[in-house]
Amino acid sequence: MVDDAQTIGAKPAGDEDLLAAMLEIRLFEDSCHELFTAGEIRGATHLGQGQEAVSVGFCRALRDGDTMTCTYRGHAATLAMGAPIDRSFGEMLGREGGLCEGKGGSMHLTDMSVGALGSFGVVGAHLPISVGAAFAAKYRDSDAVNVCFFGDGATNIGAFHESLNFASIMKLPVIFVCENNLYGEYSPIARTTPIECLADRASAYAMHGERVDGNDVIAVLETARRLIARTRSGEGPVLVEAMTYRQKGHARSDPGAYRPEGELEAWLERDPILLLERRMLENGATQERIDALRADVKQEVESALQQAQSWPEPPVEARLEHLAA
Repeated sequence: MVDDAQTIGAKPAGDEDLLAAMLEIRLFEDSCHELFTAGEIRGATHLGQGQEAVSVGFCRALRDGDTMTCTYRGHAATLAMGAPIDRSFGEMLGREGGLCEGKGGSMHLTDMSVGALGSFGVVGAHLPISVGAAFAAKYRDSDAVNVCFFGDGATNIGAFHESLNFASIMKLPVIFVCENNLYGEYSPIARTTPIECLADRASAYAMHGERVDGNDVIAVLETARRLIARTRSGEGPVLVEAMTYRQKGHARSDPGAYRPEGELEAWLERDPILLLERRMLENGATQERIDALRADVKQEVESALQQAQSWPEPPVEARLEHLAA
């Protein structure tokens, strides 16, 4: 059982809170899959079913004033930061009530009011953004921390190395979280990267690095609390490698046929939602309570979707708003 009092000012993080947060994300993404198939969501859509524990564990360890950036597979992180689910649906559907007034879509979810600085469609493009946010926090003599989520594929591009290098030199308050789901798009990580443990790359920048079970939300939360406190106190950036697995293909056009036989099934046995439910049952929770929680979250998600579907699309003239000259 996780004690909410462990981190003053952080978001609620009891077992039921964590389960509800992961269920909300899972049902949101399941709904998005159905909406995409039905033609109601247009454009590239990258889902992350199976990776919820990473976003929930880290974002629940943050507090007001902290910030986050993420990849185009960023629905989970944005929702975990506290973005309203109805407005998130609205953005996916291209509706005027969406987080970005229906102009950003799946790969550009942003909600500055909760510290979600944006999802980014270019691999690794947001790492320098996180470094900038952390630099601003330090410049202002704030104790705010930035968490930067990215995939294993991003560790092989220049922005990754430049960002870690600069962050370490300046001892910036940023946590680099690599969601290692074993594949960079369709390529197994072993075919593109000469080392097995990506957290080892931290040593090249005199930075602390460690690996965590990204499907165990309790382990992620405890790791996040410890490392965020370390960084907040001025000890500099950290690189975390969270081992996880995406249960769907890279995008909706990808059936995932490149995965070895039995791999998906093995990871489904370690689904982060099922792992937490089992833990809760071992700690005295009842199946009835868990079922009721699932039903409550399902109703919340369905109501949010219905609300978003009732909103109009942006007016034609809105296309010319919010443009840089």
